[in-house]
Amino acid sequence: MKQRTIAKEVTLTGAGLHTGSEVHVKILPAEANNGIQFSRVDLDPNVLAKAVVGNVQSDKLRQTALVVGKGMVHTIEHLMAAFHGLGIDNAIVQVDGDELPGMDGSALEFVKAISQAGTREFESERQYLEIKEPVCVTHNDQSFILLPSDTLKVSYTLSYRHEDLNDQYLSLEIIPEIFEREIASARTFCLKKEAELLLAQGFGKGANLNNTLVFEDNQPMNNELRFSDEACRHKILDLLGDLYLSGRFIKAHVIAAKSGHALNLEMVRKLTQKEKGGDASAEGGLTAGAAKDIFYRADIQKIIPHRDPFLFVDRIENFVAGQRATGFKQLSMNDYFFQGHFPNHHVMPGVIIVEAMAQVGGVIMLDHPANRNKIAYFMSIDKAKFRQPVFPGDEIRMEVEVLKNRTRTGLCEGKAYVGERLVCEAQVKFAVVDPQ
Repeated sequence: MKQRTIAKEVTLTGAGLHTGSEVHVKILPAEANNGIQFSRVDLDPNVLAKAVVGNVQSDKLRQTALVVGKGMVHTIEHLMAAFHGLGIDNAIVQVDGDELPGMDGSALEFVKAISQAGTREFESERQYLEIKEPVCVTHNDQSFILLPSDTLKVSYTLSYRHEDLNDQYLSLEIIPEIFEREIASARTFCLKKEAELLLAQGFGKGANLNNTLVFEDNQPMNNELRFSDEACRHKILDLLGDLYLSGRFIKAHVIAAKSGHALNLEMVRKLTQKEKGGDASAEGGLTAGAAKDIFYRADIQKIIPHRDPFLFVDRIENFVAGQRATGFKQLSMNDYFFQGHFPNHHVMPGVIIVEAMAQVGGVIMLDHPANRNKIAYFMSIDKAKFRQPVFPGDEIRMEVEVLKNRTRTGLCEGKAYVGERLVCEAQVKFAVVDPQ
């Protein structure tokens, strides 16, 4: 296959699903090997950010956001799915706001505009990311597996285990004709109780019952389905958009169950790590001052003894042995502590935020070869402050630094953020002991 771009400029206008603000988008042709690039023309039109996972910073479960210079572009997944599904290798997306327009809640309007513009082919060959061996990421009952395949095929299982939305399953090979006919028009959705929660948190300002399917008793409120399994098809749409943040088309059989943006992006990060030559399941044991790209849950469980449902760190980045690290925890309504805290106003308990930061500190302390197979006990929690509530759908970013590191004790300082909001901070002192 040869690389492709669009043949002429495309312009779209609409309101963002979350912000409700009107935004204008231009999609321009781009030269070969440039990939998909975004520009915030209202901030600095000369700054371009490539749509790859290294530039992604999502602070909410229901959308994927890209850092562009000093700003961001939220909810890029539907447009990215259109590029992926239609086979567009290169394009420049100019945006004058911080969220792409939601249009009808699907990728249909993007697909129509790109199809009407046509495509232009280059002499340069398309570069594929080919899966040679199985790759898997899991979180509780969510899973995302890639198996070797000569084409891209997606098999998705949707299961909310809720009376408002029945389980659904669909398996399709992804080629432009099938994507345009079977996937592109599937609209975003949520359960009625999720819609109420999002609105209470100030999101969904541009959403309505026309561009968002709100399910109650397994039917959309005041709307009609385009497909009997439209919710499952939209999950595949989101998955294709997120998967394209690998920067290349992928040849694989994707088998996903209950996967959302957080797990999709974890898979892309894992693929990126593997391509760099790293081993996402390798042992730690780095010397002081050395850096490791990413620890995933499997890596974390080799260092600290915590297990579900009391492991509160999904991945760790920016790891510098014996000094500092950044941990991440993606929250959802499935996390057990939201079921009773509080039933009608779900808030993450502050003590669990402190525990999550302490687990990041524990990884820093126990990764040292001399401390392997030991346990870090709390000795004290000082200067703890809880500044903002944390809700389902938030992603917590925990920046932890070692202040003192002695043979048997350590002192860490942690700060937890949701986006740029500081939500919690504390100092935690550990005793490092042998297990009984």
